[in-house]
Amino acid sequence: MGLISDAAQRAIAYLQSPKAIRDRCSQLYSLAKQDKLSHFRVNPDRLAPTAEYVLAVMRENYPDLNIPIHSRWRHFNAGGVDRLADLDQAMAGLDPHERARAKVDLVILSVLLDAGAGSAWRYREAATGQTFSRSEGLAVASFRMFCAGYFSSVPAQPLRADADALEHLTEAALAEGFQVSEENPLVGLEGRLALVQQLGRSLRQHPDFFGTAPARPGHLVDYFMQQAEANTLPAPTILHTVLNGLGSIWPGRIDLAGVNLGDVWVHSALTGDQLADGGLVPFHKLSQWLTYSLIEPLQEMGITVTEVEKLTGLAEYRNGGLCLDLGFLELKAPAIAQVPQPPGSEVIVEWRALTVSALDAIAQSIRQTLGYTAAEFPLANVLEGGTWAAGRKIAAEKRPNGAPPIQIASDGTVF
Repeated sequence: MGLISDAAQRAIAYLQSPKAIRDRCSQLYSLAKQDKLSHFRVNPDRLAPTAEYVLAVMRENYPDLNIPIHSRWRHFNAGGVDRLADLDQAMAGLDPHERARAKVDLVILSVLLDAGAGSAWRYREAATGQTFSRSEGLAVASFRMFCAGYFSSVPAQPLRADADALEHLTEAALAEGFQVSEENPLVGLEGRLALVQQLGRSLRQHPDFFGTAPARPGHLVDYFMQQAEANTLPAPTILHTVLNGLGSIWPGRIDLAGVNLGDVWVHSALTGDQLADGGLVPFHKLSQWLTYSLIEPLQEMGITVTEVEKLTGLAEYRNGGLCLDLGFLELKAPAIAQVPQPPGSEVIVEWRALTVSALDAIAQSIRQTLGYTAAEFPLANVLEGGTWAAGRKIAAEKRPNGAPPIQIASDGTVF
């Protein structure tokens, strides 16, 4: 960033921080509570019932409330199958560092391929005969692709991902791995392919993060071990590294001084506030999802990840759908929900921003009910227990296909 002005550098660093996500979303949330936004309002009377619904789901899923951190790892064992045990067995001959690298290879690819699949797509797992859809289906499919060596350029070493394989992945191969056909369409297949290919190129551009010969996502393990002080690493540092190392992969995003900002969008209610010409609202949904998901492999290497509470809730359609379906958020013109909205539309930006702040409010309400502090019951547990599962449950109760309450014109790179 040597040629970038100090002001631009400060703005970029701020927009890449979880603090900025909370700050900017809170500004819109405050306006919504005053009924000063164009598309949504907040109904504070529905906070307690929404929190009660989430808590009931949490008790159903985790009766002892011993809830793991929200991460992609939970999805790999969908359908009650311990696929991770099978993976550990397959990696038994690898040293601990290589096992950690392989797990980071896997989880980064799986998270980046985790944008909404659409209501029509299904994945049938040959090994179990089970069929999965949406996020679990994408998790199982990407897991099986990883184990089969789709992301490795060395057939004798299938359990890895490297730049050569990612750059040269074809649409036909990705479609095959996800079992895509005319009868089984997957939303955003082309966008997913472009994301994976661009990931391969980005790995080469950042050897400090991803190493060389070969450049791999999993070499982040080595980088983070070097960055850790007294075997501790703050979660915001992980997020900052993810955003810097992967920022260039996102298509058609806003850039500031030549830097691709990623999952950052514009809302007119915030224009003119002097931040990078105003109106910018960061979410970094997939990057934060990835940050949460990197914690466990790092813990296995003896690194303690701190400040996890500084990360925010994920601005995606399950969490947002929960708030809308239970009336905590209200759409002023319900007809809008029937028209597919692109991610950059003000309707979606507004919905996502209010979701982030609503998740903090729900988490705090649940803690008050249980008598816990934020340290004792962090947001990451509420998300896992939790709001995502509750969002899916209420969607299934309200709509036969479990679709979100607002139609999204996804390109396979945001949700």
